[in-house]
Amino acid sequence: MPTKLIPSTTRLRAASVAAALGGLLLASCWKSPNINPENSEGVTAMEQVPSETMPLTRKWDKTFPKSDRVEHKKVTFKNRYGITVAADFYVPKGVTEKPLPALAIGGPFGAVKEQASGLYAQTLAEHGFATVAFDPSFTGESAGKPRNVASPDINTEDFSAAVDFLGLEQSVDRNRIGVLGICGFAGMALTAASSDSRIRAVATTSMYDMSRSMSRSYKDSYTKDQRHQVIDHLSQQRWIDAEKGSYALGLHEVPFDAKGNLIKGQRVLPDSLPESPDPVLRAFFEYYKTPRGFHPRGVNSNSAWTATTPMSFFSFPLYANVDMISPRPILLIAGENAHSRYYSEDVYKLASQPKELLIVAGADHVDLYDQTEKIPFDKITDFFRKSFN
Repeated sequence: MPTKLIPSTTRLRAASVAAALGGLLLASCWKSPNINPENSEGVTAMEQVPSETMPLTRKWDKTFPKSDRVEHKKVTFKNRYGITVAADFYVPKGVTEKPLPALAIGGPFGAVKEQASGLYAQTLAEHGFATVAFDPSFTGESAGKPRNVASPDINTEDFSAAVDFLGLEQSVDRNRIGVLGICGFAGMALTAASSDSRIRAVATTSMYDMSRSMSRSYKDSYTKDQRHQVIDHLSQQRWIDAEKGSYALGLHEVPFDAKGNLIKGQRVLPDSLPESPDPVLRAFFEYYKTPRGFHPRGVNSNSAWTATTPMSFFSFPLYANVDMISPRPILLIAGENAHSRYYSEDVYKLASQPKELLIVAGADHVDLYDQTEKIPFDKITDFFRKSFN
């Protein structure tokens, strides 16, 4: 199907991501306390969760208001690596359709379920779906040590584990389950669908290919020599971590300065913006570091990935088998002015039919995290409804 343009009211100029990526990593590693039994009301699980694995807050601590049109509860489930994943489960109120179509939702990269994925999950529950928004393994309220590790394999598995959970819910039609990935988890959603046929359809918004981003940099700008330098840097960091017995933080996309020297750092987003910031840096900052999208458990709001996180992304190309999703449908959504737009366009070229690329006019990358007047929820609803028929 041809690319479509959805009108929008605001136009932001397209920008280079280099400055933003040089700034997107935070200072400290959040350590999860024990579960407080008094602080876990409403939690259900496929099996009992040991009390030492994670905290599960009982309060509404999302970055978006609670809807009175859905029912919500905290849930946990295990992935095939035995890691307990924490999630929010939403179902529509007053809907007579049973069992319900369902969606597993993850992302953005470095976010938690209280941010964009939760907003998508709650809104799509208002549209009649049972939805689950999860914290990826090693982050947020999910288990896994060390903290703040991203893994293309394990985080892809988190989607399939969410499908496990949904398929065991009596209110869910296990033959009508889809996945939706936002930003860096879009690639993982596609990868999960390429090897898990229970996923009947997959949609992505503001897609980032984290394997390509980390191993080749923005728009594949690394030279081969620079790629070798990054690999050497990560390899030597392993010796440092092994000797110290702890895991250092570092930039998940390693930049180079104007002289070609590798730049090291432990912060993704600064505490304040520099003068005349890169527009992409400003967009990320205004989401993750202001009340709009800040969350105390979010990696991008407070913390950083471990410095060696990029290693597995060098050797694990996401959605390498994207053609295997066909004949199940794919919907790729990107902002017209998004610096990341080319990821969605390139996947569209690679994927087999049925597929659709939808460009939202006037939107940038971060707009599709939470700007509800720009996120095409009606289109997403229609896509999954038709895909499940």
